[in-house]
Amino acid sequence: MTTTTASAGSADRADPARSRHRRPRSSGSPGSPGSSGRPRRTRAWFTVPAAAGLALVLSLSSPAGADAERPGWAGTIDLALADPRLHGAQSSVVVADAATGEVLYERNGENRLMPASNSKLPTSVAALDILGPGYTYPTDVLATGRISHGRLRGDLYLRGTGDPTLLHEDYAGLARQLADAGVRTVTGDLVADDTRFDDEHFHWGWNVDDEQYYYGAPVSALTVAPDTDYDAGTVIVTVTPGEQPGDRPEVSVWPDSGFLTVRNTAATVAGSSATPSITRVHGQDVLVVDGSIGADRSPVRVWRAVHDPTGHAAAVFATALAEHGITVRGGTRLGEAAPAGARVLASHESMTVGELMNPFMKLSNNGHAEVLIKTIGWETSGEGSWSAGIAAARTSVAGFGMDPDTYVLADGSGLTRRNWIPSAELADLLIAVRDEEWFPGWYAQLPVACEPGRLTGGTLRSRMCGTPAEKNAHAKTGTLTGATALSGYVTDADGRELVFSVVLNYYLGAAPKDIEDRIVTALAAHGAAGTDGTDGAEPAAEQPRSTATAPAEPGAQQPRPGTEHDAADAKPADPTLR
Repeated sequence: MTTTTASAGSADRADPARSRHRRPRSSGSPGSPGSSGRPRRTRAWFTVPAAAGLALVLSLSSPAGADAERPGWAGTIDLALADPRLHGAQSSVVVADAATGEVLYERNGENRLMPASNSKLPTSVAALDILGPGYTYPTDVLATGRISHGRLRGDLYLRGTGDPTLLHEDYAGLARQLADAGVRTVTGDLVADDTRFDDEHFHWGWNVDDEQYYYGAPVSALTVAPDTDYDAGTVIVTVTPGEQPGDRPEVSVWPDSGFLTVRNTAATVAGSSATPSITRVHGQDVLVVDGSIGADRSPVRVWRAVHDPTGHAAAVFATALAEHGITVRGGTRLGEAAPAGARVLASHESMTVGELMNPFMKLSNNGHAEVLIKTIGWETSGEGSWSAGIAAARTSVAGFGMDPDTYVLADGSGLTRRNWIPSAELADLLIAVRDEEWFPGWYAQLPVACEPGRLTGGTLRSRMCGTPAEKNAHAKTGTLTGATALSGYVTDADGRELVFSVVLNYYLGAAPKDIEDRIVTALAAHGAAGTDGTDGAEPAAEQPRSTATAPAEPGAQQPRPGTEHDAADAKPADPTLR
């Protein structure tokens, strides 16, 4: 292990068959990292020889004369990383000057670790670089047959292109447009066209335990979300206790199209503590509600992923057609492309990719990341797959300083444990993107420390409160069981903007988010002599107020699936996960 420090220095709408063209890069070239002239990390720092690394960890001291070169906060970071919860764990930490790229502190910055949802940093950058902030997703209703006296002859096609923000009311709007066009009967089938993306809905690197939860929802080019968090491919399940003990509780599903089968064997019992089990059967669109629910408790509401998102979306649209007086005489077929000559009868346009960055980054929405990756693949190679999208994303971020030989990116969200990225590469990315025209909008969508509101503070809204980092630190969080990360920007007491990346892996127990917070708070509190009230001396480590993390004893039982993912901060606690 090595630790290094330095002195504090210096769209128009396109036809679905017509690809939107890649926007020209403002500077640089893919595959030649650093060639754009953007500032990169520069190494003008004190380096601990490998043989001295162990002594440094044990003593938290530097070789003779090095203290004069160390920033005032360097010792605070050393102490934070010496926390007993990190014994046997691994850490990768880099702090740099955002304007010059000069590295001010580095601990194992080149080590590849699981970044969890910090993977969304390169994904979001690649999406803005390749697709552009103005990119949108059309969803169309098409037909080849003629309309005569309210009858549409032949099949009706519902074509999705990946919009992860479609709601029940959007499908109702499509049905309304069709009714306004005079259609009352469809003589053929309803055909759901999700062929923009491939058939791999669930990533090969995801844990099967995550399959039923909203953060592990399958990816399709045609989906429906139950809420304005835009959790595409999921439903909200609400269980309401019966009036008396012994009664069967009521189970409701939203949006309810009858696509999912509900098996309710639960019972209402006395009291308020009992909570039912709510599961979606592996590989099936079957919800099972069993156990018991207290008669005096409030309804239990959870999000569950569907198994077949295309089938669910088609069923929601079929219900909307019926509600608008349109009868489909045939059945429903899935996964067939609309004919090339089909004409558009109704259409819906999504929000822009720039606007999507808000729920995507603030709430760490995994589904949005994967839709963007597959869209990147389709736009660059005509293949809406993870492999094509990841290849194009890697080429894109190479132009922002990320060396493709140093990291592995397997998915776009970080839900897989097969993503391995050094903190140094994340720091390079954060430095380089500051030159982009879209940077201010992207920066605004990073979570903000102790900023109230889910879509303003995001996953940092309850962290670092009452510290100099409050409403100052803008950063992407990341959490998997045994992996936590925080990378972003913070301004120090002198007004200098710093870039930081902290990635911690292989600890036991709950994620030590407070360690990340101590590091960022120390950066925010630091200034030149006198500016932080310490006459240049290192300030005492400030303990941030945070409701996001409570230190756990080493060796504590690992959290159950669904309780320690970054996106879980965006939802109410799931009471069924005990």
